[in-house]
Amino acid sequence: MTNRTEPLLTVEDLSVSIPVPAGILSAVRSVSFTLDRGETLGIVGESGCGKSMMSMAIMGLLPRHVTVRAETLRFEGMDLLGLPERRLADLRGDRMAMIFQEPMTALNPLLTIGEQLMETFRRHRAAGRREAREKALHLLDRVGIASAERRLGQYPHQLSGGLRQRVMIAMALMCDPDLIIADEPTTALDVTIQAQILALLAELQRESGAAMIFVSHDLGVISRVADKVSVMYAGSEVEGGSTAQVFGTPAHPYTQGLFRCLPNSGLVARGAPLGSIPGVVPSLIGDVSGCMFRPRCPLARDACLEAVPAAAVADGHRARCVALADAAAAAPLVQEASAP
Repeated sequence: MTNRTEPLLTVEDLSVSIPVPAGILSAVRSVSFTLDRGETLGIVGESGCGKSMMSMAIMGLLPRHVTVRAETLRFEGMDLLGLPERRLADLRGDRMAMIFQEPMTALNPLLTIGEQLMETFRRHRAAGRREAREKALHLLDRVGIASAERRLGQYPHQLSGGLRQRVMIAMALMCDPDLIIADEPTTALDVTIQAQILALLAELQRESGAAMIFVSHDLGVISRVADKVSVMYAGSEVEGGSTAQVFGTPAHPYTQGLFRCLPNSGLVARGAPLGSIPGVVPSLIGDVSGCMFRPRCPLARDACLEAVPAAAVADGHRARCVALADAAAAAPLVQEASAP
């Protein structure tokens, strides 16, 4: 029986390693977080930082040659890493669903929209074709697709990008999942359609009470949808906390650098040139240790070459930075020295 007091999803020290010709690529390194029902976690970071790889690991969708390790990877009390593949397949699309990044490649070009929607429902609910069709029509209407009856018989290439994205959302919701992973669901959409998709996801989540992991490289989008945020860089979380904490008082040098690249972020004066982060992302192939941001960081020091502890910035707000950890350790000494 599921323990309703524990988080819906618990991830502790999740790592993903991929063998490549040059060695082992550490795509995700020791990522940890929890997610409660009805809560949205925003995963933000630049392309290649491990956001999508982490999502695919949670869903169990990575190829066999990829190694996934975790101290804990638990969904509704079930150990996802210990589940047989058949049991994991029963969860995917049913209790756990994913909205993929590019609907044109995620949707099967050889099957109609209706066939793809109904397949999921019939697989997990052992329902007949008529019941599945009614569910598909209801959800297409719910996600704002007009003429739903006609759309069921169309193929993906006959729909616009915005409509395909709405179909992907409807497909994810066919079995009323408890967890939705949305992997950059607004990529390549114009701002009007993007706003509609975000509003739709928020409304559907309120109605269903589902938890959501929202993956994006867009800080503005994350600020609108997430209750809490994890900032990733080179496969690791560098900062995490509530959205108000991370966006209000960014602590890690990388997070601060991201905000300096944005207009109207509060860190850039009006009329001043936008900031930039010098250098390039280091290779994640071979021996990887310490803070991967150190070659680009203005606060870098020798201690950054070693394991970097997560420092508590405030209640629930953490940043993986040696400089912050040193400041936190020195704080009691400073207070003692200033005491009367």
